[in-house]
Amino acid sequence: MNELFENFNRIEIHDPEFHEIFKNFAFNEVFEYSNLSEKESILVILASLIACQSPKAFKKIFLSALDKEISPEEVKELLYQSVPYVGFGRAHNFFGIVIKVFDKKGIELPLGNRANITSENRYQKGREIQESYFGSEVVEMINDTTPEGQKHFNTFLEGFCFGDFYSRDGLNDNQRELITFVFIATLGGCENQLKGHIQANLTLGNTKEILISTITIILPYIGFPRSFNALSLINGAC
Repeated sequence: MNELFENFNRIEIHDPEFHEIFKNFAFNEVFEYSNLSEKESILVILASLIACQSPKAFKKIFLSALDKEISPEEVKELLYQSVPYVGFGRAHNFFGIVIKVFDKKGIELPLGNRANITSENRYQKGREIQESYFGSEVVEMINDTTPEGQKHFNTFLEGFCFGDFYSRDGLNDNQRELITFVFIATLGGCENQLKGHIQANLTLGNTKEILISTITIILPYIGFPRSFNALSLINGAC
């Protein structure tokens, strides 16, 4: 991991004291308490950096990891998956960073189409994915209890969030739901949604240990308060 993060050289030159403290914690110590693979670690760190709006750190880690731990297609899908959760206003700059890096690396754009839905079936496919993650009874209850005049938000979830994005190739269900957990945990203040996606992760087989490892890896980027909030919800669910 030290080799992977070697691009953090500017801080090392101008503030070696902080660089040594942070490097020892973020690039060494936290990994001793994680059972994530290198690919999973890179995915969750990049997801967290998108949500906390850290484009420079994102670019440095992305440059180091591209074609080693993560493929161009996986980065593309990471960006796509971020939009329903952090919003395009936050994701926009990261699309630009990735395009510039791909161009610099000679990666031909656009990358191949990964969609598996049509305009006719996107709502149906999205609803099916929702129900497989959260259970049909939960989805039905949410729809039944949504006030009039607000039910279109449920339609947006079915078609846009789950239909347009979760149905895509490039990342599997477990990876998509794990980085979704990271987006929400990093944002903070979204505990109701985070609780639901903890359950979805558990349903898909992302165990309590995986979720705790994930928070361990991203703690240096999101801080202790949001990490402890997430851990509290994980412990309450397991």
